[in-house]
Amino acid sequence: MTGPPLTDLSERAREIFRRVVEGYLASGQPVGSKSLAGEGALNLSPASIRSVLADLERQGLLAAPHTSAGRLPTESGLRLFVDGMMQVSEPTASERAMIERQMSGGGPIEEALEKTSAVLSDLSGAAGMVMVPAREARVAQMSLMPLGPGRVLAVLVGEDGGIENRVLALPGGVTSSALEQAANYITARLAGRTLNEAAQAINNEIASGKSALDTASRDLVSRGLAVWSEDAAQRPILIVRGQAKLLDEEALGDLDRVRQLLDDLENKQSVAELLDRARDAQSARIFIGSENRLFALSGSSVIAAPYRDGQGKVVGVLGVIGPTRLNYARLVPMIDFTARSLGKIIG
Repeated sequence: MTGPPLTDLSERAREIFRRVVEGYLASGQPVGSKSLAGEGALNLSPASIRSVLADLERQGLLAAPHTSAGRLPTESGLRLFVDGMMQVSEPTASERAMIERQMSGGGPIEEALEKTSAVLSDLSGAAGMVMVPAREARVAQMSLMPLGPGRVLAVLVGEDGGIENRVLALPGGVTSSALEQAANYITARLAGRTLNEAAQAINNEIASGKSALDTASRDLVSRGLAVWSEDAAQRPILIVRGQAKLLDEEALGDLDRVRQLLDDLENKQSVAELLDRARDAQSARIFIGSENRLFALSGSSVIAAPYRDGQGKVVGVLGVIGPTRLNYARLVPMIDFTARSLGKIIG
């Protein structure tokens, strides 16, 4: 249901609506006419406030839970609030320092992404998410180490310090000298190239008969390269941290919703597709409840922002997911700042 434009609300209705939304986002609880009247700033009786609340409910901006006489914002109401009334609060100096400190330290890009998702979770009290940049790392070295009869450990080291391991099944009779020859051959041709670039060059060289490898070593080279390309599509493209923070005291009273949300988060491909919708945004985007199909049943909100490399190219998206009562005013600028900080790290 789409609510009325903000200009259709009287000044009194806008003020009461704003206080209800802000009260709900702060406490997670419905806000009643008595508490609004008790604040004193409205100079209205509880009866007058109840009349305005009823009008706002009829317009689809507020709802009254069965268990409470108070009101809380609907998804349409939250959208109206974040688009037209929300006043953001920039991260404090200590929050900015904490973000930069926790994300620093060097190391592989995967480590920076892990730290970023963790700091987002810590600061938001929700789950932090970072979509891994779609890029091919350049390779520094490959090693092949025997594990026992018929098995060898292939270790791929990237220029960024990342390490990946795979176990290969070997035909019988492969010697240690063949392993060493194959590893040296691959490393000599991998260095400074992406895996696809190196694989193409090596396969062309072998096909043309220019390589000095024996049959056993050629087989090892082919197996060593193929094991990475075979599972490339299945590699994780999303890092999620802080799911346990979604199980707060209020959530325990609505376990079905939380269970649905945790199930949705397991579908990383769909979550990544949702985050990808924020790639073209200039700053953080907010997806509230049923506005995103994936989290419609759990009634959750997502705040996401793209992060860019040193050339300004978007390489990924980060954000948080939690209940619709997220502190949007605080989190939107914080997520934007985190995106800029991550961009500086990945260069």
